[in-house]
Amino acid sequence: MAQSVWGYDSDNGPERWHENYPMAKGDKQSPIEINSKDVRHDSSLAPWHASYDPGAAKTILNNGRTCRVVFDDSFDRSVLRGGPLTGAYRLRQLHLHWGSSDDHGSEHVIDGVKYAAELHMVHWNPKHGNFAGALKQPDGVAVVGIFLKVSGKHSVFIYFLILEEIDNIKTKGKEAPFQHFDPSILFPKSRDYWTYHGSFTTPPCEECITWILLREPIEVSPDQMAKLRSLSKNGENEAMNPLVDNWRPPQPVKGRVVRASFK
Repeated sequence: MAQSVWGYDSDNGPERWHENYPMAKGDKQSPIEINSKDVRHDSSLAPWHASYDPGAAKTILNNGRTCRVVFDDSFDRSVLRGGPLTGAYRLRQLHLHWGSSDDHGSEHVIDGVKYAAELHMVHWNPKHGNFAGALKQPDGVAVVGIFLKVSGKHSVFIYFLILEEIDNIKTKGKEAPFQHFDPSILFPKSRDYWTYHGSFTTPPCEECITWILLREPIEVSPDQMAKLRSLSKNGENEAMNPLVDNWRPPQPVKGRVVRASFK
């Protein structure tokens, strides 16, 4: 497996990542399955708060593995604080993982339930100097994970994303401006969350992440999910190859404790 070509197919997928990225077999890997019976309610967990500047959104990109929105993180412009975190973490990017049908696609699994998709909002701790430095520290990165559940309702964010821009990034390598976007419209009403220490769910799978997984999913409509699945993981001059099932299966928990902000 050539280093540059990890993906989600049988020849380069999650089962083989460790061949080039040994950390993928580490003791603090993500995602995991969360079982309510094993979760510890921690009354000392504070609420989390995000203050995001809509002007920080820059571009949207199809990199052949996901759809990603990139933000300006050159100063404390859009930050996440509170919850299990110490200090403010800067928003760098958000991206999605989704399935080929509505009954799977999320990376984390809750009591056996898989959602249609999972959104990751990636933040880093500026006390480590830069993003590369943060990747080497156990408290370097904080990711807010939000589940997407298919229902009759349109999601405002996905609506915005899809109607406005998704047709501009149909194929791998396409990038388009994505401006004046406030990511806090993504949050569900409830601020309840689970938290644990884990890793990126893509190579090199660095174990630097404090996960904040929101209990309440946001809702998207079936046609919104279909639009997401219409992206291609191939380039513009190649045959259409649907970008779907870009999720990593749950990894061993290995003694880690998942804490909950709620009873």
